Formats: sequence, structure tokens, C-alpha cells
Amino acid sequence: MEPPDFETMNFTVAPEVPAYPVCKEWKEGAEGSVFHLANIFLFLGFMGGSGFYGHFYLFTFLTLGFFCSTLWSWSDSCTTDSFLWSFVIFAVCLVQVLHMSYRLRSFSFDKDFQELYSCMFKRLGVSLSHFGKIVACCDGEVQTLEKDHCFAVEGKTAIDKLSVLLAGRIRVTVNGEFLHYIYPFQFLDSPEWDSLQPSEEGVFQVTLRADKPCRYVAWRRKKLYLLFAKHRYIAKIFALVVRNDIAEKLYSLSDKTFDRYGHRYDLRLPCYPHMPGTEIERADDHLQVPVQSRGSP
Repeated sequence: MEPPDFETMNFTVAPEVPAYPVCKEWKEGAEGSVFHLANIFLFLGFMGGSGFYGHFYLFTFLTLGFFCSTLWSWSDSCTTDSFLWSFVIFAVCLVQVLHMSYRLRSFSFDKDFQELYSCMFKRLGVSLSHFGKIVACCDGEVQTLEKDHCFAVEGKTAIDKLSVLLAGRIRVTVNGEFLHYIYPFQFLDSPEWDSLQPSEEGVFQVTLRADKPCRYVAWRRKKLYLLFAKHRYIAKIFALVVRNDIAEKLYSLSDKTFDRYGHRYDLRLPCYPHMPGTEIERADDHLQVPVQSRGSP
């Protein structure tokens, strides 16, 4: 059998086309400065934290990064898909930044409320949106109290609001005797507020008089309870700050309370606040532990 004559048959084998273009040689020069700037912005953007301001930081740098990436893709006619994707993501990030800027502008507060947020609510992780609802509950109003004027009179003023002192100093007395001072960013009526149920009514057992011109913010009781019913998170925050304020006042009173022997006693114990002075002294004598002599068995 004779071998086939391939020359007469003129068989040719077509070269296989690669599925993806092969990089024949590396570029000698680096990419333009816009390409590197885009990646720097993206790197900084992905380092953003959580929370409202963290998201605002993130989307701001992503917008700048994808904008630079869009410019770089536009300069190369062979990167149509890259340009379209970069432009779409840039547009989405820009819309998000504009939306967050609008929200940030709507959450702008007066100086007094900004200080209130920084000193009392920010450390607890309360968002600006929740704090905006708290400010709206008091209609964004700051009340004033002139020097020597009374915020509450013992046995007369009804407990119908919850108030925080913003500036000045309040002197607290009972039966004409000084108890303690109330300083800025402390509640004026936290013990009275916590002592009543929502359906109960009562009057102040102490007198609160301004030592200096004061400013304070007040939330009406019924309106604040409606806010608590709608937002359980805000109710928990107020329960925390009110009871923390009561604890601080109680400890400050305990540090100043002594009997005639110079012994400090704890006002948190229920037996002491309701006992007359002679009974307190007698109770103190019973609480003393006798010291045995060395010679006794």
C-alpha cells in the first residue's frame, strides 16, 4: 500500500484561536496618575467604620475612587465595559452621599442640644435619628430660669415633666435645709420621675431654686410616655440615664451624711431616711461591734 501524498491533498490545519487575548508583552511604563489616585481613594474608603458617619466617610471616598476610575477607563477606548461599570457604581455612590448629606443637614441642632447629645447620649451609642425624635418630643425648646426663681416648690409643684439642666446651677433644699446642687447635664427631677408610675400623680418633696441664671430642656410627661410607647429603644435609654443620675445623687448625699459621732451612714438603707435623729444614734450604737480585751477567753 502506497503512503498518501499530502502535498497533492493540500491539507492545511487552521491555528487554534485562544479564548482570551494573550498578553504578548508587559507595558514598559506605569499607568497614569488617575489610575493610582482611584485606587488610593478606594483603599481609604474601605477603611471606614460603622455608624452614620462611618458610612458617610465610606461612600464619600468610594465616590471619589470610582470617579477617578471612570476617567481612567474613558481615556482607553478598549475598556468600554470597565468604563460603564465604573460610571454606574460612581453614580450609585454619589446618590448615596447626597442622600446622607440631606439627612445630616436635617439632623442639625442648636448648640445646647449638640452639647446635650455629646455629654449624655452619644457615649451610649444613640444615633442622630433617635436623638432627633427626642428633641422633637420637647419641640426643640430651651427653657430659662432666672436667679433665685424656683423650678419646683416642696409640696406644691406637680410632677408633670422630666427636665435636664443645660447651664447654671440649682440648689436643692428640703424643709429649708440644703441637700445638694444640680449641675449642667444632670436631671432636675429624676427621683420624682422614677418614683411614679405612668398613671400616678404626685408633687415635689424638695424645693429647687436657681443659684444662677439657668437654661434647661423639659419633656412633658404624657408626650414622653407616648414616645416611649412608639420607640422602646428610647425608653430603655431614658431608663438608663435617669437611674444613673439618681445613683450619682444618692452617692453624693451618702458622702455628706454623718451622725453626731462622725460616722457616715448609707442613705440607701431604708431604716435611716425615715428615722428621727435619736433613733439613728441609737441604731448606730447597736451596730457597733464590741472589742474584746486580750485577757478575755
